[in-house]
Amino acid sequence: MREDEKDQEMQDELGQADGTEEIDPWLEIDRLTAELAALKEQSLRYLAEAENTKRRAERESNDARAFAIQRFSKDLLDAADILGRAVASAPKDTTDPAVKNFVLGIEMTEKSLQTAFERNGLKRLEPARGDRFDPHVHQAMMEQPAEGVAPGAVVMVMQPGYELFGRVIRPAMVAVTPKAAPAPAAPASDPYAQDGGETAGAELDTSA
Repeated sequence: MREDEKDQEMQDELGQADGTEEIDPWLEIDRLTAELAALKEQSLRYLAEAENTKRRAERESNDARAFAIQRFSKDLLDAADILGRAVASAPKDTTDPAVKNFVLGIEMTEKSLQTAFERNGLKRLEPARGDRFDPHVHQAMMEQPAEGVAPGAVVMVMQPGYELFGRVIRPAMVAVTPKAAPAPAAPASDPYAQDGGETAGAELDTSA
């Protein structure tokens, strides 16, 4: 027997003597591959949980911010309405310089207030004539017929609405055109009219 064969035989005998077994490399590769896949799945799950936590924190932060200024915003809406009505009713064709400057000052104040609103997430809701009525952001106060406007559409804005960070805090009060009346139901058919009344006027045969 050659020396190398004797050494291998001795190593096999020693391995059996101390209770160790030879490891199959392919089984070890399968085990490591499964372990790597499990670790990868676990890391992806942790990343998803971290992303969900981040989104939830951002949403809660936005909600807290909106709730903090919602009350203050509602208190300012009355002032915005007054300025809006003042701008709408201000004379446009006056030649008096003092009146012109006064009107210009009101317009600039109203514009500055609306800019401050938008900068802080408060958006004005003022649909145009003919826009589709949206019950989520509009409140119909009355019906008003109008030519050239589709049935159920907005005709006039009576009071603008506002939304704060996409949440409606006051719907726009509008007038809408009447919806189209349903078609009248067809009258019930008269069974006697189909035969010209012959059935109704026919004499009964009472003979036995």
